Amino acid sequence: MPQDTKLERDAEQLKDITPHPLYTPANLEGWDYDADAGYPGEFPFTRGVQATMYRGRLWTMRQYAGMGDAEESNKRYKYLLSHGTTGLSVAFDLPTQIGMDSDHAMAAGEVGKVGVAIDSIEDMERLFVGINLERISTSMTINASAAILLALYIAVARRTGADTRKLSGTVQNDILKEYIARGTYIYPPRQALRIITDMFAYANEHVPEWNPISISGYHMREAGCTAVQEVAFTLANAIAYVDAALHAGLNVDKFAPRLSFFFNAHNNFLEEVAKFRAARRMWARIMQDRFHAGNPKSLMLRFHTQTAGSTLTAQQPENNIVRTALQAMAAALGGTQSLHTNGFDEALGLPTEEAARIALRTQQIVGHETGVANTIDPLAGSYYIESLTSEIERRAQLYIDKIEALGGTLRAIEQGYIQQEIQNAAYDFQQGVDRLENVVVGVNRFQTEGDKSVPVLRIDEALEDRQVERVRALRQRRDKSKWEAGLRAVEDAAHGDQNLMPHIIHAVESYCTVGEISDTLRRVFGEYRETVVI
Repeated sequence: MPQDTKLERDAEQLKDITPHPLYTPANLEGWDYDADAGYPGEFPFTRGVQATMYRGRLWTMRQYAGMGDAEESNKRYKYLLSHGTTGLSVAFDLPTQIGMDSDHAMAAGEVGKVGVAIDSIEDMERLFVGINLERISTSMTINASAAILLALYIAVARRTGADTRKLSGTVQNDILKEYIARGTYIYPPRQALRIITDMFAYANEHVPEWNPISISGYHMREAGCTAVQEVAFTLANAIAYVDAALHAGLNVDKFAPRLSFFFNAHNNFLEEVAKFRAARRMWARIMQDRFHAGNPKSLMLRFHTQTAGSTLTAQQPENNIVRTALQAMAAALGGTQSLHTNGFDEALGLPTEEAARIALRTQQIVGHETGVANTIDPLAGSYYIESLTSEIERRAQLYIDKIEALGGTLRAIEQGYIQQEIQNAAYDFQQGVDRLENVVVGVNRFQTEGDKSVPVLRIDEALEDRQVERVRALRQRRDKSKWEAGLRAVEDAAHGDQNLMPHIIHAVESYCTVGEISDTLRRVFGEYRETVVI
């Protein structure tokens, strides 16, 4: 591949895919139906990872939620479950995400603001009180401190008498995209990968129904990347995780079946459908040809989808209901395994109960009223869809080849290559908005005077004080010898090559806090500082 930077940013790789006015079989030259599309549930899984797809069972309907303290979030979960949610999805506040307790000086003003504050096993118990953890699938959007939150979940399940081998759900646990697009990292990349591979090994042995990672393109898309880049960079990150696990001595067919992915459902409806199909096909071939996986489940790209938060507008927020519905339909037609639909008011604040209910009803209408689930892969055979699927695959592969030429994903991140490509794409799109080439209804066209205001959810400021008091009270009454021993065991394991997870679980059961365990690992592993590339 040419190495010239300017050439890498040409229309071939960065610009939007320009559709032809008419698609015919001529657009599919070189396309082999049996090899490239095949049948649902069969390699290369272009048409879906299950043979019956939604004719067997609809996708899991999740609603991402978490606000204030554990009690408030528990109320929202029970509200959503009572209205038909089939899986929980937990949002954590920023201090929890970066391994700081609620009374840390840097946590001030952030406790419970963008998610639930979790400091200890007592908080985790309050979060799930009255919810049967064996019967519900729980997704936790947590990365740098994912090992600790999974340990807390397992510890709470044990306390309630649940069989941990029956626990199902996901921790996002995708640290590479944090270095690329989001920023809630703690440790340097190689040490972070060690924690992740320890989680792979532990989950495979002790919580076999749990997905120990959800490799995420969502946040890169929110940062401004294109559909092609979302596929390419997500799969490049996935390759890095598989390489790290193999280097740690894990068997590919032991951990790969539990890998999961997380994609964005954006506004370009048909392009999004094709994107999901292309990602499935590429992953199947990567796992077969590069990693020589033998288990068919190792080849299956199973993914969660969330509708695009970055497309929501504060202007005319009711329009967001339409955007979300179309994005949800694209995810369904693309074959997602689970889905979260955003609240129409999320450009203004956390979703109100009404907005969360409408978002859930959107999924239910798509699943039960539209007929989308009546047949498997309804758009297969469309000249446009099949051509677009192949074009996304071709362009995404060019990116993966470039990343390989740079020395792999870690080197590409260290050099700022992936970050710069996303920034360039975001800039190009915004330029299009400013020039009115990209229409955003209600923003740069079709504006109205005096948009109607909608209610905004406010977090009670007193919740932060109560949470701070709780974690301080916990430290006062716990058994000092037990929590100190728990932290020493974590530190010793981090210095050595023991799997960290059993020691972290023991630590949380000894009332060590999220911040204390994170600080222990900070002392051993250090903290990551982003290199500014000019």
